[in-house]
Formats: sequence, structure tokens, C-alpha cells
Amino acid sequence: MNTFTLGERIQHASISATHLTVELADGRQISTPLAWYPRLAGASRAQLDQWQIIGDGEGLHWPLCDEDLSLAGMLRGERAPA
Repeated sequence: MNTFTLGERIQHASISATHLTVELADGRQISTPLAWYPRLAGASRAQLDQWQIIGDGEGLHWPLCDEDLSLAGMLRGERAPA
């Protein structure tokens, strides 16, 4: 069952040298350490810049890094497996 509300949808993402930040439809920003996601932490800037919103805003996908992250996991503070 999908329990997301309209506000809990990713509208945009940005990646700094240290953090992944997503902007949600309701105006909130969620920021997590890039170190939590080893595939992203080790990726080039060109790879990081090629992200896509998936599942109507429920997650992010990096095709060049073979990485998918869910907003639900980010909100729970889950790290990607090493």
C-alpha cells in the first residue's frame, strides 16, 4: 500500500560534495550525507548529475551508478548497503 501524500513527493534533487538534498512538493528539504550511499560517494560529477525522479516522486535513480534511493528510506534515515 502506498502511504505517500502529495507533499511527500520529490520535485528536485541536488548533490554537493558531502550531501544529497531533495526538495519535496510541500516545500520541505531533506538532506542526507552522501557517505551513506557508497555508489554515489564514489561517483564522478558527470555520473551524479544524471539522476531521474522515479515512481511519481517516490524515489531517485542514477542510471550511470546503478543506484536507486527511495524517499521513504531517506525519511527513515536508512543508509545504502556497503
